[in-house]
Amino acid sequence: MSVEFRSGFVCFVGRPNTGKSTLTNALVGQKVAITSNRPQTTRHTIRGIVHRENFQIVLVDTPGLHRPRTLLGKRLNELVKDTYSEVDVIGFCIPADEGIGPGDRWIFEQICAVAPRTTLIVVVTKTDKVSREKVAEQLVAVQEEFGAKAADIVPVSATAGQQIDVLTDVLVSHLEPGPAFYPDGELTDEPEEVLMAELIREAALEGVRDELPHSLAVVIDEVEEREGRPDDDPLLDVRAILYVERDSQKGIVIGKGGARLREVGTAARHQIEKLLGTKVFLELRVKVAKNWQRDPKQLGRLGF
Repeated sequence: MSVEFRSGFVCFVGRPNTGKSTLTNALVGQKVAITSNRPQTTRHTIRGIVHRENFQIVLVDTPGLHRPRTLLGKRLNELVKDTYSEVDVIGFCIPADEGIGPGDRWIFEQICAVAPRTTLIVVVTKTDKVSREKVAEQLVAVQEEFGAKAADIVPVSATAGQQIDVLTDVLVSHLEPGPAFYPDGELTDEPEEVLMAELIREAALEGVRDELPHSLAVVIDEVEEREGRPDDDPLLDVRAILYVERDSQKGIVIGKGGARLREVGTAARHQIEKLLGTKVFLELRVKVAKNWQRDPKQLGRLGF
């Protein structure tokens, strides 16, 4: 007897930095969502696709929902809320190593208000960071707070790969029978340029403490194949512009004598070469776009 094929859309939500992008990457098995230890690094709805013989899960990765202070913040929140009402399952991420706080409760209220009929699963993330007793305590706390609305509660560690299969089975169990939305072998439907820009942004944010949290945007200016290369050894020229809001931030990104920008370029180039499967020459420039997060014209130009 053949098993009926199931398919559907799933999004992970939660406070910034609760492990949503890492979880997306662990389920897909490849890096499609950028991960960073700073809040709100995800700016675009990146879909990761988990395809097996009898199911397909399309993962929609959204920015962390937060109380907005800028026009960019408002637009990101609208993006998240639109996503809530369009998916089949919402995975609400609560880290095992932090107590449930007002931010978690606020997001839970938003979910209940915007998508009351969408199946909700609570995913307790980062279980590798605490003892088993602490994980058990957090599961009890989650059950008390959110159990009435949650269809399931699943503890996982994306970085250690623990319980990822269990989570996959739980997600599939809540999807309806239906066709595959994407061909087998596709991992994401995001254009390569968007992914390249995100990888550069991730590299630029790495190791910078609080100077650049949301002030950095990356735009791919040009992508072209280098002429005159042998067929079996192609080279792709990628030129990108990193936009910051102030001159002081430009200095931070470039670093002393350009050292930091070179490090960013090397790290991003390795990731882009992995993504595209070809050699890349990456040229980065840094420009100041004053207060772009609050300016509708500039937001539009930078893709928000």
